[in-house]
Amino acid sequence: MRWMALCVFFAFALLGCERSTEADSGPKPGSSTIKPAPGASKEPIRSLPQVDTSALDSFAEGIWIDMVNELLSPCGEPVSVARCIAEARKCKRCVPAARYVARLVDDGYSRDEIRDIYRVRYGEDTKVEKLTAHDSPLRGSPMAPVTIYEFSDFQCPHCKTTAPVLKKLVEESNGKVKLVFKQYPLPMHPKAREASKATIAADKQGKFWEMHDLLFEKQSELQTANLDDYAKKIGLDMKRFKADMQSKETEKKIEADLAQGHAVGVDSTPSIYVNDRRYIFPPDQLGAYVREELDQ
Repeated sequence: MRWMALCVFFAFALLGCERSTEADSGPKPGSSTIKPAPGASKEPIRSLPQVDTSALDSFAEGIWIDMVNELLSPCGEPVSVARCIAEARKCKRCVPAARYVARLVDDGYSRDEIRDIYRVRYGEDTKVEKLTAHDSPLRGSPMAPVTIYEFSDFQCPHCKTTAPVLKKLVEESNGKVKLVFKQYPLPMHPKAREASKATIAADKQGKFWEMHDLLFEKQSELQTANLDDYAKKIGLDMKRFKADMQSKETEKKIEADLAQGHAVGVDSTPSIYVNDRRYIFPPDQLGAYVREELDQ
């Protein structure tokens, strides 16, 4: 199916390190698809002042008009996105949804691709309901309205390049975005699990992010013998650090994050979720996606 193809394409080809064993694939495409709104083909709405389409040429604008008159309101109402806006309905997500569609059209996606991508973000059957920030390291304000969940592996090169993007996004959000980190060491990376343990042990002393940033900086030097040096460098109590590295509680934390990842369909690293949706685009597009979330 095209929806699954998109997920696989973005998650594997552009973003991440693939699991070497079969994973749960999350929401399955199939009979449940975005259906045209009732009466969508009648009297299409061609202009929405709230949505800037000046970047679109006439052909692209025609696609945008077709799509916003076809796709249903993201609030579940039986009206199109365009009619939701034109009739000033209560759904605050319709304007951001129409802007999202304009961005997808401008990026060159086809009608079929837009239908599938829209479903990932707004379909009832693609919501992710098992993610929790409980007992996980958090970067940013706990009260931030947008939550980014990242499942990451310290030996994955794609995770290394994504980490500074996420950090910058949180820092520049003025308290509107928070990042929740989930451990997801892949079996194919023999040093990743010990690195995860090191960050969990550092978290016990309030220095998770210092260890997190240092391990990605030193990704080519993650030998177990070096982890003690990194712990000393960030000023950890070494006796406590070594004990926490070997504790059953640390192992349980890793297993809990892995289980949560399996439950929501993580199949590569980094896997990113924004609020209750899988994010399927490259990291450099995350800023625009988050701005649309904040508009809702």
